[in-house]
Amino acid sequence: MPATGPAASKLGGLFDHVTLRASDRAASTRFYELVLDTLGVEKHDGDGWTAWGPHEFFVLEDPGAVTGRLHIAFTAPTREHVHGFWNAGTEAGYASDGEPGTRPRYGETYYGSFLLDPDGNSAEAVHHDSVRTHGCIDHMWLRVADVEASTRFYETIAPQAGLSVRRKTDARTQIVGETGSFSLVSGDEPTENVHIAFPARDNATVEEFHRVATAAGYRDNGGPGEREYHAGYYAAFVLDPDGNNIEVVTHNRG
Repeated sequence: MPATGPAASKLGGLFDHVTLRASDRAASTRFYELVLDTLGVEKHDGDGWTAWGPHEFFVLEDPGAVTGRLHIAFTAPTREHVHGFWNAGTEAGYASDGEPGTRPRYGETYYGSFLLDPDGNSAEAVHHDSVRTHGCIDHMWLRVADVEASTRFYETIAPQAGLSVRRKTDARTQIVGETGSFSLVSGDEPTENVHIAFPARDNATVEEFHRVATAAGYRDNGGPGEREYHAGYYAAFVLDPDGNNIEVVTHNRG
């Protein structure tokens, strides 16, 4: 099932949009509205969905396919915002997943705090020297059943999705764009039911993404074509090795 909502084109960043499927949309919306407001991230409400930032992060309700075991980190303008994010969440009764502070294993200037959303996903506010200034998602971590297999998948679609794939260790691969990143990490219980859309410049790139992925044996989840989200929305979908819905989209807005 494709993502919902009128996501705007965001070429130059890694993500066009990311969709989190919640067991209870209202509960998850309350959580993200509370904590993302502390980071100055704008909220948008639509028919059955809520989005934040430049329509980059979506929450919708889907009790039959809830997003699980995702780590998603949001851009914090300053270290003070990292504290504000964590304080707002814990004061409202949400569980801490890591107090505000430095994380030198990730970088000399890395400063983050972590909370668990209502479905147990780890949400982070992060500030560092190269934190994103465009878009609200700085990075994500996906647990995968087989790092090598997942790495091959993203290497296959990298030219069309605008990705640079860097194998760090046997247990971790990092995928980066002009801004933003996500990592594939080994996990006994993989991340599930997350939807990630990457931006393309034209319909031909969308079509090539789908052709290359399906020719390599990856599962089709929706062939190239117009979608109803707004005029000019042209996308294709395939499933990654763990069953997550991966999209390449162009918005044809001039």
